[in-house]
Amino acid sequence: MASLATKGSGLVSRLLTQARPQLDVFLKYAKVELTPPTPADIPAIRQGLGNIIKGAKTGAYKNLTVREAWLNTLVTAEVIFWFYIGECIGKRHIVGYNV
Repeated sequence: MASLATKGSGLVSRLLTQARPQLDVFLKYAKVELTPPTPADIPAIRQGLGNIIKGAKTGAYKNLTVREAWLNTLVTAEVIFWFYIGECIGKRHIVGYNV
């Protein structure tokens, strides 16, 4: 039993040693990407939304390359999927609400 505990602790320490670089990269990006917007970010957000509205009015979406259109489609799908997942978490059921 003691040898099993020794092997288990050795396995855990080796796993942590190998996972440390990947965890550091994850934490580096998480600090940047998962923070809420600051008041200094509001003008850039407004400008971005204004550009989207202006592009929709002028038909700028017609001049996108296939790659850009595909990336925009994927980002839109990701936002919709995350919204749906949030809805499922909020109502605590996949379909319908408890009445």
